[in-house]
Amino acid sequence: MTAAMPDHFDHCEANLRKQDRDLWLACLFAPAPVRRDLHAIYAFVSEIRDIRAKVSQALLGEMRLRWWSDTLESINLDVAHAHPVADALRDVIRRNALPRAEFLGLLEAHIFDLYDDPMPTHAALEAYCRSTSAAPIQWAAKIIGAPPSSAFHDAGLALGLTRTLCALDQKFIPLDGPSASPQDYSKARSQLIKLARDYYQSAYRAAGELTSGREALLPAAVTPLFLEQLAQRDYDLDIGPITISPLRRQWRLWRAARNYGL
Repeated sequence: MTAAMPDHFDHCEANLRKQDRDLWLACLFAPAPVRRDLHAIYAFVSEIRDIRAKVSQALLGEMRLRWWSDTLESINLDVAHAHPVADALRDVIRRNALPRAEFLGLLEAHIFDLYDDPMPTHAALEAYCRSTSAAPIQWAAKIIGAPPSSAFHDAGLALGLTRTLCALDQKFIPLDGPSASPQDYSKARSQLIKLARDYYQSAYRAAGELTSGREALLPAAVTPLFLEQLAQRDYDLDIGPITISPLRRQWRLWRAARNYGL
């Protein structure tokens, strides 16, 4: 670790706290020795997830994703990239022997965000959620030292599906035909809500058998709150974003941290 690396990890924590407070709070319940590594992982996840909102053209977004890909490809080189999140992430991947291919897979999956093409199939949506949401939870589980469990994979899929639904973007909703009515979108949305609930319940059951590492599940602990609201409203893009009060989300995380992590 270089002399500047502690500052890089401080930067990761500050960015995560600003960009995704729920994730930052979830990290507080992790063991102190690994907390900074989790900050780096999730600061990276948040940075990539926000690229679409920060660029005016898809090509600019692809250029940013390519820069990250090139940076991770050179992970074994002792070269600083003048980007605190990137340098901290490279250090975490090396020390924890995390699968670099999965980080590259996350970058590849987020190319979909940049364009207006619809999600072709349910299998494609699950693959997207597996790369963008399930993989980070599994990285966190490995960093914490959790035993292998389907809980981390299923919790990540539940979280990913919930996030795509909360985005209120019709392109994430796979449909059978090229054209669809509002009723078709509503039906498809209801099916995805049920799928997310099923994955959450599967993760919850598997979490009950874990002897350690349940803290890695906490990022998915708030999904029932959002699924409940999603189920109560029609698929209407004009309603605005799904919102849950910060106090209620914090209470849910606190309870989950003292239960099975979910």
